[in-house]
Amino acid sequence: MPTQRLGIIMHGVTGRMGMNQHLIRSIVAIRAQGGVTLSNGDKVMPDPILIGRNAEKMEALAKAHNIARWGTDLDQALANKDDTVFFDAGTTQMRPALLAKAIRAGKHVYCEKPIATNLNEAVEIARLAEKSGLKHGAVQDKLFLPGLRKLDMLRRAGFFGRMLSVRLEFGYWVFEGDLQPIQRPSWNYRTEDGGGMILDMMCHWRYVLDNLFGEVKSVSCIGATHIPERWDEAGKPYKATADDAAYATAELIGHNGEPVIAQLNMSWATRVNREDLVTFHVDGTHGSAVAGLSSCKAQSRVNTPRPVWNPDEKQTMNFTEQWQDVPDTQFYDNGFKIQWEHFIRHVVENEPYRWTLPEGAKGVQLVEAALQSWKERRWIDVPALKI
Repeated sequence: MPTQRLGIIMHGVTGRMGMNQHLIRSIVAIRAQGGVTLSNGDKVMPDPILIGRNAEKMEALAKAHNIARWGTDLDQALANKDDTVFFDAGTTQMRPALLAKAIRAGKHVYCEKPIATNLNEAVEIARLAEKSGLKHGAVQDKLFLPGLRKLDMLRRAGFFGRMLSVRLEFGYWVFEGDLQPIQRPSWNYRTEDGGGMILDMMCHWRYVLDNLFGEVKSVSCIGATHIPERWDEAGKPYKATADDAAYATAELIGHNGEPVIAQLNMSWATRVNREDLVTFHVDGTHGSAVAGLSSCKAQSRVNTPRPVWNPDEKQTMNFTEQWQDVPDTQFYDNGFKIQWEHFIRHVVENEPYRWTLPEGAKGVQLVEAALQSWKERRWIDVPALKI
């Protein structure tokens, strides 16, 4: 079968997400499997060039993963007509300008979220991409997690009946850095560097809510900086200026037109007492389900127990044992890799693709609405976004 080359400029892949998820577990894995298979059976082989400011880091990363091309000159890379896709996983502040430069150079663009730090820039770059006629996409990796794919299967099968509510619990303890080493970059906790829980995670929750549970119509949110002082990568103390937790309620219009209430709790200052670092608890008239990153458990209407409230006696029911696992009925590949394969087929053979920059802009819209709600201490409507 013929194999077609696809040149991809990869920017910002020395960071945790860019290196692990996009380079190693996506592009390198795709190359190892022999490329992406098209609808006619032909193959597409990604040929990446790694671009970054530090030549030593770029060379070492390229050599470690058998990648022949690397460099430090982005303009030179964009001028190469043999490379037709630009990918960015660098800092959020730089992203709109980098995407605009790539689009004007005639490149298809794909990027991490958020696509910008504010809605005006997000809408502007989404409009530029739409008008260009080029292909464009934003990472929406949570949709491809096994747990959420199982949850979506239950929804499509009508398992929930009328969906009533969804409760999201996300987070874990991020060490301050004085007693134990930090496990997230220090910039995550500085607003001036693009940090903050709301900016980081509300973009994710927007596409998860819209696709699985219902379109977001309004939001009420309060943020917090629970840990005001942290220690950076060099062991030096700094003031945490960004929110490290947020607590939100959103009103959704479900896929059947009925209202759905979503509660979103997210924190980097919480200790985990649940089955996964993120869980989605969905209640419906005919059944409920709880999904994590990989697993999903369900309880139907006819299997719902009848507990008795009695504060004078110890609870004898083991509630967690009363749920049934939704089985693995297929192989679940890495979520980032799956979306990369979709985007490559979108570029090469125009496969339908809905995870575009305008969808990424919706995530930034919810971020701004949540921040406004926190600042003004009130509900904020989230109107349809016009691109």
